[in-house]
Amino acid sequence: MTGRVFVTGIGIICAIGKNVSETLASLQDSRPGISHISILETVHRGELPVGEIKLTNPELAARAGVTNLDMQTRTSLLGLIAASEALDNAGIDPKDKNYRTGVISASTVGGMDRTEIDYRNYHLGAPYNHFVLTHDCGYSTEMIATSLGFHDMVSTISTACSSSANSIMFGARLIRHGLLDRVVAGGTDALSKFTLNGFNTLMILDKQPCRPFDKSRVGLNLGEGAAFLVLESEEALAGRTPLCELSGYANANDAYHQTASSPDGYGPYLSMRQAMDVSGLNPGMIDYINAHGTGTDNNDLTEGIAIERIFGDNVPLVSSTKPFTGHTLGAAGAVEAVISILSIRNNNIFPNLNFREKMDELHFEPVREIRRNTPLRNVLSNSFGFGGNDSTLIFSAI
Repeated sequence: MTGRVFVTGIGIICAIGKNVSETLASLQDSRPGISHISILETVHRGELPVGEIKLTNPELAARAGVTNLDMQTRTSLLGLIAASEALDNAGIDPKDKNYRTGVISASTVGGMDRTEIDYRNYHLGAPYNHFVLTHDCGYSTEMIATSLGFHDMVSTISTACSSSANSIMFGARLIRHGLLDRVVAGGTDALSKFTLNGFNTLMILDKQPCRPFDKSRVGLNLGEGAAFLVLESEEALAGRTPLCELSGYANANDAYHQTASSPDGYGPYLSMRQAMDVSGLNPGMIDYINAHGTGTDNNDLTEGIAIERIFGDNVPLVSSTKPFTGHTLGAAGAVEAVISILSIRNNNIFPNLNFREKMDELHFEPVREIRRNTPLRNVLSNSFGFGGNDSTLIFSAI
């Protein structure tokens, strides 16, 4: 593989912002988006805090420029909003067919935010049967690609909470292998009763705002959102200045357990180590780690063990931004990729909200307050999924 991969555009919609500028403002003001549920229909309203986007589906459709909601899911609407912003941010006209452009999107929820509402009525026939088509993870990708008008390569990745980090990695590899010139890569997931009930059954949801890497942590807050990056080859830049470079990436799988990380953090260690190998960076060159940091007992311990195994006594600044957005599942890797790029572009390290007391098992503690005017050259972003599917991205300043 040869050639460099650059990020030229970013787009996001999440609990702290309906676009990039709103998201950055919330991060800089240390303003979280965790709240009680008001949009999702669930018995857990008032009980489980989440990172919910306070817009109804018709309101999302208006933002996305969609006039027919009949075949749209919340997942696809969120994805279309974020992907469209990324293209605008990159200054790319979707009608420009001079470059081979792909769409690689990720999701775990797929369209179940819609099908779980109507499934009881499928036996009634025509008014509901078409919603079956919207259920699978690939449907939202097809809707995004069709709306944007890109068909050179369309693919969906679903590897739990590492999904959109893997879609970004896959997009970069397609460019480096010369198969595409540009890729719109990211992920989208909406809150649903299925995921809320499922994580609640696993007993890993916190009834208070989550506190990653804190000694008293008890679980995560779910969230929803979408984020996309425009990745381009050096040749496709055509004189434009990129936001940063995607200099490293890796995926590893320790296959330790269906839902738990390995106690020794071997999978996270491998993904971080191999991403640095791809980038050509050594541990001393990483300035900041945007940790996966879910707030669960298992994840934060194993991720922390892996970080200390690599960096020893010289752990760079670390924070998890999930207390801002909630854990957006398949979209998390892309959401945190956008946040990592905002860190580089604005010389900010955003805080690990709600942290109070260091874990006994770890020597480092995360950033408590926003660090402004902190020049960043290389930012490492982790995303770990069920089944031990662990991914790391490294973004580097130009």
